[in-house]
Amino acid sequence: MEYIQILQSFHLSIFQWLTIGLAGILLGASKSGIKGIGIVIILILAFVFGEKASTGVLLPMLVCADILAVIYYNRHVQWKYIVKLIPFMIIGVLVGVWVGNDISELVFKRIMAIIIILSVLVMVYTENRKTSIPNNRLFAYSSGFMAGVASMIGNLAGPIADIYFLAIRLPKNEFIGTGAWLFFIINVFKLPFHIFIWNTINVETLVLNSVLVPAVVIGFFIGAYVVKLISNVNYRRFIFIVTGIGAIILLLR
Repeated sequence: MEYIQILQSFHLSIFQWLTIGLAGILLGASKSGIKGIGIVIILILAFVFGEKASTGVLLPMLVCADILAVIYYNRHVQWKYIVKLIPFMIIGVLVGVWVGNDISELVFKRIMAIIIILSVLVMVYTENRKTSIPNNRLFAYSSGFMAGVASMIGNLAGPIADIYFLAIRLPKNEFIGTGAWLFFIINVFKLPFHIFIWNTINVETLVLNSVLVPAVVIGFFIGAYVVKLISNVNYRRFIFIVTGIGAIILLLR
């Protein structure tokens, strides 16, 4: 009975339940390798719960989807890239915790959108040329730091990490497997800050998450089936397109 009362306390309409259910399915699909739709998920949850509160609703579902992804794609992980990125992502998360209560989310998201759009344009320009974004430490460290800040403030690290993995030309399965472990580690690291500092995760939000987890699981296996049908070349093109579209939506929102 208490479980039902907690769910009723959110005062969600049927339409809102349907939209967050859709967000759960899309989240599962995104973690299976259908990249670029994370921005849509963020927009849906922000519409229902508000900007900051939605980050606490989303994070436990991200961790659940990450667990599915690391199990499914574990054999494809490239740990050397995680070792490069993760220390600077952690620093970025800590900076995000510090500035997250002061910076305007709208301004931050627009800055991130501009960075993502410019990065995609550079990647498209260099795609069929001998020149490419350098695979060096500075590029990895700056990508990791920006991804960490973006992850803490707006769960926007996905497009930045995607651009890094595109730049170093990871094949499709290695792209997904490496990203799965990277975000599992960083999302688990973020949990205490959401629980004890921002207070965006509590018993009520976890009860809500428990209802949405089945949608995440369904979305994951649908997405995993679709990914198998996409070639490496078409997968890179797909990431370019959806990341660019997502960033434009974020900029104009």
